[in-house]
Amino acid sequence: MMLETVAAVPGMVGGMLLHCKSLRKFQHSAGWIKALLEEAENERMHLMTFMEVAQPKWYEKALVFTVQGVFFNAYFLMYIFSPKLAHRIVGYLEEEAIHSYTEFIKELDKGTIPNVPAPAIAIDYWRLPKDSTLRDVVLVVRADEAHHRDVNHFASDIHYQGKDLNEAAAPLGYH
Repeated sequence: MMLETVAAVPGMVGGMLLHCKSLRKFQHSAGWIKALLEEAENERMHLMTFMEVAQPKWYEKALVFTVQGVFFNAYFLMYIFSPKLAHRIVGYLEEEAIHSYTEFIKELDKGTIPNVPAPAIAIDYWRLPKDSTLRDVVLVVRADEAHHRDVNHFASDIHYQGKDLNEAAAPLGYH
């Protein structure tokens, strides 16, 4: 749950800053604003789903608020100074998320974590069958994280080549 709280920040920050840049320079974003905001929304849905499963306590919610506040400001500054670094770090964080969800699946398969029915929010968002389980949800979330990893490494590579994101079309329409 904590991971998803932080993961929802970069797409929103990047999308917001690109939106403002697009307005200032009167230029299109080649789909990057939409791609990054879709990423932020997708990560938010991961959080909403796992909140349904975990039912966090008030102090866990307070910790989320604190961590998110610190991370938002740090990432905002990082993105202003080096979008290349910001996207690369997110790519690596997403790789860690993929690993974490792979371990989660192993624990579900071993029975250490109960494979409960999927929350309705997950069934609706990912259009899963009505009889889906937590394992099914973790599989689609892990696939989302792989997509986010690829998008952010691609964005960093564009910057690495000395280009702006609007010089290469964003990968859209994965969800």
